Amino acid sequence: MDPQTTTPALSADKLTKSFGAFVAVDGISFAIRHGECFGILGPNGAGKTTTVKMISAVSPPTSGRLNVLGLDPARDPRSLKAAIGVVPDENNLDIDLSVQANLEVYAGFFNFSRAQATAKSRDLLRFVELEDKAELDIDELSNGMKRRLLLARALLNDPRLLILDEPTAALDPSIRHQLWDKMRDLKTRGMTQILTTHYMDEAARMCDRLIIMNGGKIVENGEPLALIEKHGQPDLEGVFLKLTGRKLEE
Repeated sequence: MDPQTTTPALSADKLTKSFGAFVAVDGISFAIRHGECFGILGPNGAGKTTTVKMISAVSPPTSGRLNVLGLDPARDPRSLKAAIGVVPDENNLDIDLSVQANLEVYAGFFNFSRAQATAKSRDLLRFVELEDKAELDIDELSNGMKRRLLLARALLNDPRLLILDEPTAALDPSIRHQLWDKMRDLKTRGMTQILTTHYMDEAARMCDRLIIMNGGKIVENGEPLALIEKHGQPDLEGVFLKLTGRKLEE
């Protein structure tokens, strides 16, 4: 039997993160299956960003257990970072480098040869439809193009887990749909994805399952349509408002 069919891609057991007396994440437990798109939703201050930082080995848990792709992020962060890709919520591209150079330089962190870095960068620029922008400066790109370049950069190491932190924030609807198409393409290839988003339609369209966090705790979890039916709401926005008392944008 394939171990991926029985072992989750990620499991969290009573995961907690405290900053002094403040508890940002309060004993949450959940599991993510291989190949699914898993959503983490919550208003500002709910603990979702802190959770993502623990998953991506940026911030160690205070207590609890976390297993990501068979690795403990706190004990083996180097191996984990080599196996995941992260699309951050903010643009941190190098404005002193061209579009293609941003990818080639980043590839150096994964011990690519110059030839490998160039070939991989060109392949990914084609995937995100930026091959004709390869020699442009970053400042010459639109916001949508920058988000697509961040996605390409996150895919350089062929990650088994892709973390997308607000990937379509502040983008026009047409550009959001372009990124959704790329995410669906990656999903058909079996890539596991974690998505944080402020858009309820995005969560409903893209996520196989999700958790809703509030005050550092998980207040609900399940498939989007099942949650809508369970709480008798017209859409996921209504579920979120019922559980947290506010709209996600707030």
